[in-house]
Formats: sequence, structure tokens, C-alpha cells
Amino acid sequence: MYRAILRLSQLMAWLGGAMLTALILLVCLSVVGRELNSILHGDVMSGLAPGLATWLLDLGVGPVNGDFELVEAGIAFSIFAFLPLCQITGGHAAVDVFTNYLPDPANRGLRLATDIVFAAVMVLIAWQLWLGLLSKLDAGQTTFLLEMPVWWAYALSLLGAVVAAVVACYIAAVRLRETLTGTTILPADLGAEH
Repeated sequence: MYRAILRLSQLMAWLGGAMLTALILLVCLSVVGRELNSILHGDVMSGLAPGLATWLLDLGVGPVNGDFELVEAGIAFSIFAFLPLCQITGGHAAVDVFTNYLPDPANRGLRLATDIVFAAVMVLIAWQLWLGLLSKLDAGQTTFLLEMPVWWAYALSLLGAVVAAVVACYIAAVRLRETLTGTTILPADLGAEH
């Protein structure tokens, strides 16, 4: 079961990385287009090569239309896509100033409590995204510039949130078993280096 959950988490991280890479390229293209558009509208290009400036502007050189809308939709998916791998590998930041001095059973109990709370929060977020998706679908709401249905962004985010919730529930169940049996099934949280 662990391997399947880990592979699913890795797949989601790859998808999140691909989305993030696409968004970076989109933003770079839009910034370059916006700058070129400003230059082409400037006095220098109007004086030196007005025909070229007009031709390039007529081609549509400028910022990517709806870039902010696409970034808003894509970044939410990216965030949710990275959560499963972060949860299963214990990659969340940990502040262990006080917990280093606690006995092992207390740390197990604390780890269990945080994993249960995280799982509950992820389930709640996924549920709220589902309700939001249904609401946006019923309303037929679209974005302003691209007129893209808003529920598409909710659906992408919901996919990531559901996988994150499944992984979080799995980790919480494993931590419960570890706490009850006193065994170690998964490695201790790695946490972020600090």
C-alpha cells in the first residue's frame, strides 16, 4: 500500500512541477510581450520603423491575454499537487525546539495528533472545493478575459486536494497503528532542514 501511495504522490508532484513550469514560461512570455508592446508603442520605434512597429502590433505582440487568470487557476493546482509527496515523506517544516526533549511515546502521540488534524483539514478543504465546484458549475461563472469556466480551476484543485486528503488519511492511519503497537512502520518525519 505504501508504494502505491508513494507513487501516486510522486505522480502528483510531477504534474504539479509541469504545471508550475508551464506557468513560469507563461509569465515570462507575458512579461516579454508586455515590454515589447511598450517599446513598439514608444517614440523610438514610431520614429525609426513605424511600419515594423505597426506590423508587429497587428500580429498581437503583447502580454498573454488572461495570463493572471491562468496563473490563478494553475498555481492552486500546483500547491495541492505537492502536498501529498510532502506529507508522505515528512517534508513539512518542523519546529522541534521543545519536542526534542520529550520521550518517544510523547513524540509519537504528538505526531499522531498533528497527522490526524492535517488529514481532517485536507478532507475539509477537499469537501469545500467540491461544494465550490458544484456552485460554480451551477452558476455557469466564467473568468473575465478568457471566459473560461471557473469550475475548471476548482476541478483541478479538487484533484490535488483529494489525493492530498487520501495520503493524509493513510499517514494518519499508519501513525495511529504505530502509536497503538509501539512499532515503527514509516520512517520518522524528515522535516525541513533548518
